[in-house]
Amino acid sequence: MNKLKQFILMLVMMFAVFLPLSNLTVKADQADTSLEDIKKSGKLVVGLSADYPPYEFTAKVDGKTEYVGIDIEIAKKLAKDLGVKLEIKNMSFDSLLVALETNKVDAIISAMNPTPERKESVDFSDIYYSGKQYMVINKKDASKYKSLADFKGQTVGAQNGSLQYNLVKDQMPGTTVKGLSKLNNLVLALQSGKVSGIAMEEPTAKAYVANNNQLLAFDPGFSVSSDQTGSAIAFRKNSPALVAAANKTLAQIKKQNLLDTKYVPEAAKYMETTTKNNTMMSYWTYFAKGIEYTLIITVTAVFFGFILGTLLSLMRLSENKLLHSIAVCYIEFIRGTPLMVQVMFVYFGVGAVIQSLPALVAGIIATALNSAAYIAEVIRSGIESIPAGQTEAARSLGMTQKDTYRYVVIPQALKNIWPALGNEFVTLIKESSIVSIIGVGDLMYQTQLVQSATYKGVMPLFIAMVIYFIMTFSLSKLLNLFERKLNHG
Repeated sequence: MNKLKQFILMLVMMFAVFLPLSNLTVKADQADTSLEDIKKSGKLVVGLSADYPPYEFTAKVDGKTEYVGIDIEIAKKLAKDLGVKLEIKNMSFDSLLVALETNKVDAIISAMNPTPERKESVDFSDIYYSGKQYMVINKKDASKYKSLADFKGQTVGAQNGSLQYNLVKDQMPGTTVKGLSKLNNLVLALQSGKVSGIAMEEPTAKAYVANNNQLLAFDPGFSVSSDQTGSAIAFRKNSPALVAAANKTLAQIKKQNLLDTKYVPEAAKYMETTTKNNTMMSYWTYFAKGIEYTLIITVTAVFFGFILGTLLSLMRLSENKLLHSIAVCYIEFIRGTPLMVQVMFVYFGVGAVIQSLPALVAGIIATALNSAAYIAEVIRSGIESIPAGQTEAARSLGMTQKDTYRYVVIPQALKNIWPALGNEFVTLIKESSIVSIIGVGDLMYQTQLVQSATYKGVMPLFIAMVIYFIMTFSLSKLLNLFERKLNHG
C-alpha cells in the first residue's frame, strides 16, 4: 500500500510540473504582430538543416566556417529587406517545425515543401524554387535500378520529415523506407549497402553526385502534385504580415532573376571549392571547436550534476517522507526517460516559456539533470555501504548528524563510490553528443558539418571516434590516479 501511495504521489507531482507547459498554443484570433516583433527584436532567426547542397551547406570562407547556399542568400535578402540582422540556427530537419512552433526560430528556409499536412500547422510563402524528385544510387547498380518498380523488395532511404519520405512510402509499394535525419548519413548507408537508393530533390541529388564519382542520380518517375512540389519559406500559423513581407522579397528575387544569375552559380562555386579542398586536415578547426563545446558541456554538467545528485541522495535517505518522495519521483522519472527526449523537452518545452534559453544552456541543463539522477544513486549506495556502527560511534562522541556525514560517512563513501562515479563522468563525455540534435556545436555536430562539407561519411566519423577515445581514455587515467591516492590514504 505504501508503494502504491508513493507511485500515485509521483504521478501527481509529474503532472503538476509539466501540465503548465502544455498551454503554449497561440490563439488564432490574436492580432498578428509577427513582423512587428521581428523588427522590434532587431533580428530574424532562421532555422535550417545545413546538409542540403545547393540549398544550404557549410564552406570555409577566409578560414572561417560559413553557411552558404541558395537558402542562405534568400535569408540574407529577407533580413536586409526587413532592416534586421540575420541569425542562423542549424538543426536536424525533423526538428525544424517544432522549433518554429515553440518560437525558437522565426522562419524555416530549408528547401521545405509546402505540403497540405504542413499547411495545417504553419504558414508558407510563395514557392521560390522548384525541382523534380530524383533517386541517388551506387553507380555500379545503374543497370539494376531504372524506375520506381525496380526497387521492389529493397530498402530506400529518405530524410525524416521530408516530402521524399512520404513519396517513397506512398508510391513505392513493396519497399521498406529507412528514414534518417541527415542526408550525409543516408549517403553513408547507401555506400555501405544498407539502402539501395536515396530519394532526393533534383538539385541536391545532382550536387552529391557531382562530388562523388561512385554515385549516380536519375529521375525514377515520382508523381508529385503541384501543391507538393517546390520550396517555400515556413512561418508560424497566423503570420500574414510576415508572409506578405517574405513574398515581396521573393518577388524581387524573381524579378531580378537572382536565383539563376547569382544564388545558384555562387552555390556551385562553393561546392566546387569544397571538393578541391576537402581533406580532413583542412577541417581541423571544426573538430577543435567540437572538442571545446563537448568539454564545456561535460565539465559544467558534471559540476552541477554532482551537487544536485548529492542533494538528491541525502533527500532519498532522509526520514522526511516529503523529501524522500520528491527524490524518488525525480530519480525514477529521469532514469525512465531517454536523454534525447529530455534534451528536446528542455529546449523546445521549457524554452517555449523562457524564450531567451540558448541551445547550449538547454543542453547543459538537460545533461546535468540527467546525470544527477544517476549520481544520486551512486552516492546513496556508497553511503549505505558504510556500517551503521560508524554513524553510531560518531553520534556517541557528540557529533551532530551534519558533522557525522561531513567528517565520517561522506569521506568513506567517496572512497567506495569513486570508480562508479568516475565511470559516470566518462560516460557523460560520450552522452553529451546527443545535444547535437538541437544545434549545439559539440564534437558530433561538427562531425556532421564536416560530412556535409566534404561529402565523405566514414573518415569524419573515424576521426570523431579517435577524439572521443582520447578524451575518455585521458579522463579514465586521471580518475585512476585519484583512486590510487584515495586507496593509499
